[in-house]
Amino acid sequence: MTDEIKHECGIALVRLRKPLEYYQLKYGTWKYGLQKLYLLMEKQHNRGQDGAGIVSVKLDLKPGKPYFDRQRSIKPSAINDIFRKIYKNYDKVQERTPERMDDPQWCKNNLPFAGEILLGHLRYGTYGQNDLERVHPVMRQNNWKTRNLVLAGNFNLTNVEEMFTILIELGQHPRDFSDTVTILENLGHFLDREVQREFDNFKKQDLTNEEISIRIAENLKVENVLREGSKRWDGGYVIAGLLGHGDAFVMRDPWGIRPAYYFQDDEIFVVTSERPAIQTVLNVNADDIHEIPPGSAVILKQNNELKIENIRGPFERKACSFERIYFSRGSDADIYTERKKLGELLTPQIIEAVEGDLDNSVFSFIPNTAETAFYGMVRGIERQMIRQNKERILKNKTRITEEELDRILMSRPKVEKVALKDIKLRTFISQDKGRDDLVGHVYDITYGTIRKGIENLVIIDDSIVRGTTLKYSIIKILDRLQPKRIVIVSSSPQIRYPDCYGIDMAKLGDFIAFKAAIELLKGSGKERIINEVYNRSKAQESLPKEQIVNFVKEIYQPFTAREISEKIAVMLKTPEIRSELKIVYQTIENLHLACPNHLGDWYFTGDYPTPGGNKVVNRAFINFVEGRNVRAY
Repeated sequence: MTDEIKHECGIALVRLRKPLEYYQLKYGTWKYGLQKLYLLMEKQHNRGQDGAGIVSVKLDLKPGKPYFDRQRSIKPSAINDIFRKIYKNYDKVQERTPERMDDPQWCKNNLPFAGEILLGHLRYGTYGQNDLERVHPVMRQNNWKTRNLVLAGNFNLTNVEEMFTILIELGQHPRDFSDTVTILENLGHFLDREVQREFDNFKKQDLTNEEISIRIAENLKVENVLREGSKRWDGGYVIAGLLGHGDAFVMRDPWGIRPAYYFQDDEIFVVTSERPAIQTVLNVNADDIHEIPPGSAVILKQNNELKIENIRGPFERKACSFERIYFSRGSDADIYTERKKLGELLTPQIIEAVEGDLDNSVFSFIPNTAETAFYGMVRGIERQMIRQNKERILKNKTRITEEELDRILMSRPKVEKVALKDIKLRTFISQDKGRDDLVGHVYDITYGTIRKGIENLVIIDDSIVRGTTLKYSIIKILDRLQPKRIVIVSSSPQIRYPDCYGIDMAKLGDFIAFKAAIELLKGSGKERIINEVYNRSKAQESLPKEQIVNFVKEIYQPFTAREISEKIAVMLKTPEIRSELKIVYQTIENLHLACPNHLGDWYFTGDYPTPGGNKVVNRAFINFVEGRNVRAY
């Protein structure tokens, strides 16, 4: 994606199912779980660079011993910063008394993070500032083990205000207005209630308070806490949590918007946001890794009992298609196949864009994340060329010369590495008034790859969101090659609507497709539609989210996708560009064909899976018309 769009967070949960001594004997280190956590986080570092954090829970420690440890960082390379600090303590012990580092029980009693349960998080903050207090895992502490709650997640709620009000009505005084704190205090409230319910039941049995604490830990029903707490949640989420006595859980939203996978054997239980992380770190087959069902929670009790409980729904599955197009790592076998298919399915539109002149077209990709879709595109073009060549041969088989036959048989798509990222703008530069000129130097080109004025240049990208980098950088540098025509191809459809489930796309005015539709309305004398949509949106602003309708769809209705693409091409072509410019987008139908199990397409269609989505797009449009450059949630 040439436009820098940040996105979802990542989680990694590790639960050792044997005592630390087991790993010391089998693997030569009691730090086995900590090492796996580090690798699982590194393999998902693409999911967040704003910060990272980990927390550890130690099982069965005597009173007076700290059983929670937490370390967080917002420094560059936050993962390495965290583990460097942890291992610095270990190195000191190793230097003074090396024999103690080989004693798992001593380490568990005396060293931080020598625990059986570990939870890691990678953060990109779509809400609020980026300070250390907002980095997960977040904690709610209490002297009762069962009332201690730690959370980390990949989520975004659309109805934070509603949930915040509920907390106030309960009598709470939340310390912050954010979805993270809201979920923490929301679950914490119902955890307190569940613990109290268990306490009251056991108190009737004439048990001591100490005995009751043990019984509560053994019998606490985490699923009850999650059911009560999540009843009003509207958004996409994967929430991982630890309780002080040793229960662990990971819950997924009932629409399956956010991804989560788990693996278990008799040694370890692991949950991550991406499947390949588990495959690589634990060296296991994809078939042994399971997706957490939408609306369900995987709960691992302190006694190692694993259960999957349905919490909400499930509702109609709307797993995020952007995970498949761009966000998740392409090393997943299914994602790799799907991205190739996305590229291949664009073949007819590309052929039309170059007017069938495949022999005089050069194919490339930008940025590197579009490489897999590029392979699919080239395969589709190659198959078309083979069909064309076959027709030429059959049509002229009695007259064709050996030289002509060789030329036809050798005909293949011309592939070149045309563009590459050259520099990364520093913050002080990217905020400067002369940024547009500087952006033009972020990418560089390979000179001599195009026959000037003769060949078309076809470049595939994952998606075109704002179009800023295309307009001020990529198209300009591609034009230096002087191709006959530049065709920019997006493997995703036109992004028309804001996301509100974790991806940083919250302002309608940022989207080049939306701006193109607005310009088309103005240019065709249909500007009244803008006012009509605004008035209808404004009229429902105070309605409950369940009653709000997405009237923004009417902005696009007068025009075909082709007309909007053509307008985008006009808007992206600056006066100094000499080459003809065409923009080609994926179709919604082909997106679903390539990614049949991930039908969440609200950014393209406006069909939000939750009522809160309609509320967000409604607010985003009002903000746009009223000239307020603020987030819609």
